[in-house]
Amino acid sequence: MRAFHTASFAPSRARGKAFPAAEDFDLYCTVLSAASWKKRAGEIVLCCDNSYAEYYDKIGLSGLWDEVIVCVPDDLEGIDPEMFWAGGKLFALRHNTAPVVMLDTDFIVWEPPVFGNEIIAAHRENISDGIYPPLSYFKTNGAVIPDFGEDVLPLNTAFLYVPDNDFKEFYTAQAIAFMKSAKRGGDYLKYMVFAEQRLVAMCADFTGTPVKTLLDKDNLFRPQNEFTHLWGAKQAMRDNPAWRADFLSKCRARIASEFPEYNYLCGVIEGLNK
Repeated sequence: MRAFHTASFAPSRARGKAFPAAEDFDLYCTVLSAASWKKRAGEIVLCCDNSYAEYYDKIGLSGLWDEVIVCVPDDLEGIDPEMFWAGGKLFALRHNTAPVVMLDTDFIVWEPPVFGNEIIAAHRENISDGIYPPLSYFKTNGAVIPDFGEDVLPLNTAFLYVPDNDFKEFYTAQAIAFMKSAKRGGDYLKYMVFAEQRLVAMCADFTGTPVKTLLDKDNLFRPQNEFTHLWGAKQAMRDNPAWRADFLSKCRARIASEFPEYNYLCGVIEGLNK
């Protein structure tokens, strides 16, 4: 099964950063995510913009993927990159041919699922006004949000298997049209997760496409022997240097023991820190 990671510099550029960069724990998790997928599931590529293609090539990380494909628009086709910081994923998905897996760099698959005709997502999420408000909350420039069912639970897309091109094109068209039409303002998180995570569930419900999930939304933090997702641990590591050092040590040990062909990347990442 083919999978892809995504990298887009547009959100960081909009926040005033001059060049791409990634934190050490993110890079280690990216290595494990790609290496485990290649060992257990198949091909994995990086879909990115020009800036990240140059960055990963410059630091020596581009050899991690089977291919680096520049298919994410540098300007996200006019979409506000601060509101839609993960918008690049939708362009990357649009570019790929289904069946395909959209995989976040902080999600590691240790035991791949069985792929069939169903959409497979990481897990469902509950609807709450704090994250997933009523559709009347969203303000757009003339675009009409489709009359989809509002009661279907959103899908976390840290892992998303899309089984066919018809659904892929329908979902990405709906999501990209919404992002392009959204008026600046409001809670950016609510806009982003609607475009990426709620719309995919609504599109599946509308088209009658079956869905299954890897994790139970009410038991996400079970022992992660099949899948590892960093979630909020990223912020915890920023706040706690001891936790960060412990995580990095475990990553290096896992790479050395199971993926020795990528052990050289540990030196690359440590060199960046120095």
